[in-house]
Amino acid sequence: MTSFSPADEVKRRGVRRMKLTATGLLLFVAVVYVLAEWASHRGAGAWAGYVSAAAEAGMVGALADWFAVTALFRHPLGIPIPHTAIIPKKKDQLGVSLGEFVGENFLSEDVVRQRLRAVGIGSRLGAWLAVPDHADRVTAELSAALRGALTVLRDSDVQAVVGEAITRRAGAQEIAPGIGKMLERVVTDGGHRRAVDLIVSRAHDWLILHGDSVMDAVQGGAPGWTPRFVDRRVGERVYKELLRFVTEMRDMPAHPARGALDRFLTDFASDLQSDTETRARVERLKTEVLGRGEVQDLIASAWTAVRSMIVSAAEDERSELRLRVRASLLSLGARMASDDRLQSKVDTWVEGAAVYVVTTYRREITSLITDTVASWDAEHTTRKIEANIGRDLQFIRINGTVVGSLAGLLIYTVSRILGA
Repeated sequence: MTSFSPADEVKRRGVRRMKLTATGLLLFVAVVYVLAEWASHRGAGAWAGYVSAAAEAGMVGALADWFAVTALFRHPLGIPIPHTAIIPKKKDQLGVSLGEFVGENFLSEDVVRQRLRAVGIGSRLGAWLAVPDHADRVTAELSAALRGALTVLRDSDVQAVVGEAITRRAGAQEIAPGIGKMLERVVTDGGHRRAVDLIVSRAHDWLILHGDSVMDAVQGGAPGWTPRFVDRRVGERVYKELLRFVTEMRDMPAHPARGALDRFLTDFASDLQSDTETRARVERLKTEVLGRGEVQDLIASAWTAVRSMIVSAAEDERSELRLRVRASLLSLGARMASDDRLQSKVDTWVEGAAVYVVTTYRREITSLITDTVASWDAEHTTRKIEANIGRDLQFIRINGTVVGSLAGLLIYTVSRILGA
């Protein structure tokens, strides 16, 4: 409302033309009235009276409607007559009334629900999403939004939040009972035996490759007063016994050491769940590990890896992420297009969201109308409103002239008949 657009200028020119037309019609009936009166006084026939009455009433109607139309926008003839220049004076009140009208008739809960229910958003959205091209478009837009969000976020802030959240959650929850239950299930199912097999097999291979190192270590720990050949024989003996033990443990599923390990793991799992001292030691160890800088750096760096992975997947049109999102959208669209219950759920959710927004922020929405109208310049607003509706108002002046003439002619005719 601060400037006139080219379209407004065209409308203003149309209003001027219609004003000239309405004013010309008023002048025309005035001339007809003068001529009819002159003819009547010069002894013309009865027709002069009829024409004079029609022209006189037409002038009255034209002047009355001119006054009414002009009073909407300004003081007629510049005279400050009460209840004129209505729009400039009542602009703010009109804005308030318009806001209240919109709030009561367009932003009411019943109107919003009825309108949204008639639209059938659930079925329409489902049919739209079921089209592959539309699903591709939504997937692309979601990917762009995801990339944008990840770009805006600062890595340092997210890393700090992630690290703090993981540390707080891990510190607040006792882990020993959970570890104990998991270890108990693993031992019961025999899942640890593969790990034992791998360790024993690797230990056997290592002893084969590093036999000399083992014997040298044993000899190096012998007392200095023992003969060297004795130390060598002891080293060889220890190595052979160690290799024999590892080989038997590798090849014998029922080896006593395996059974002892099973019992140890079973007891340890039980202690993790029920022994107070063991649980306390695990919690102290957990606190020490979480407090180390290396662990915090590892937790923080996890965000960088996740972010890079998500961005890469969002940019690649053939990535598993985008393919799954697209497939999910197509599946959702197909279900929404055919499943009445799902459509009803979507419609109910949309209605509820819309009603919440309308009922919660109705005052803010209507105040936008009120405040906007109040900020407009009164004179400029008047000219703009007149440019948009003034042409139709000038038709009122024309109609008033015509209707007034017909009414005057009818009244004069009736009075002559009754008088006769």
